[in-house]
Order: sequence, then structure tokens, then C-alpha cells
Amino acid sequence: MPAPDQPPFAHVVYFEPRIPGNTGSAIRLAAVTGARLHLVEPLGFDLSEAKLKRAGLDYHDLAVMEVHPSLDAVLGALPDARVFAFSTRGTTAYTDVAYETGDVLLFGPEPTGLPEEVLAHPRVTDQLKIPMLPGRRSLNLTNSASIAVYEAWRQRGFDGA
Repeated sequence: MPAPDQPPFAHVVYFEPRIPGNTGSAIRLAAVTGARLHLVEPLGFDLSEAKLKRAGLDYHDLAVMEVHPSLDAVLGALPDARVFAFSTRGTTAYTDVAYETGDVLLFGPEPTGLPEEVLAHPRVTDQLKIPMLPGRRSLNLTNSASIAVYEAWRQRGFDGA
């Protein structure tokens, strides 16, 4: 895991997450991959909630996580990062991107996904999709984040594993 002052291979941003179990699983994902997790307020739960702690197991101390008051705040903290917004309406497959160190992987809240104003944010580099069978609504939030994080990490040769 990179130290808090070293750039991670990816930043996972959850925009206004609602379900504590998904965020707990994202904490675990960050801990086991070295990605950095960012949560954008408002959160739909308290960070001390039991479901969050249970899903994150004992990985909370192994993950680097920050909470930000707004999307602009997190993007301001990462001024040079490319921002990839994941959406069922995306037009580029997540596998068609050559990920770079410090890229932002942006995911929306359950169950609505990213709102139009976020998808249209001037910092969004591209809208990415994870292919699914027709007629399916969406994947679980942390399942989607895991797919994207592991693709970005795979492209880096699983550095540090």
C-alpha cells in the first residue's frame, strides 16, 4: 500500500454513497489493492455504523480513505488527475482505457448512479461502461469499483503485489 503522501495507482471516488456495506467493502478493496478511497458528502450513513465496520472487517487501518465535502473539493485535491466517470450510459468500455498513475475512478450513489451534472462536470475525461447483458439495471457499486480497480492495477503489472 502506498504511504498517504505517495501517489496511488488509482483514486476511487464514491460520490454521495448511501449503503454502508458497499463503502465498507470499498475500504477493504482499497486496503488489498493500494488504491485510495475518497468519499464525497453527504454520506447516507455514519462512518461508525456497524454495517460499514463489518463489511470492512479489520482492513480499516490498512486503507487510505478521505472524506470530502464536495466533488469539487476532491477534484481540487487531485488537480492533474484524469477523471473517469462510470455509468450505465457510458460509451467507452472500461477496458479501452490505458490507465495512468493517479487516475480517478468515479462512481455514483446506489441506486441512482451519477447525476447528469456530475457526468457533465468539466473535469470528467470520459464516461466508462462495464458491459452487461441487455435489460439489466446495474452491478453492485463495489463490484463495479472492483472490476475497474483490478483492470487499472492489471495494466500496471499488479505493482506491489
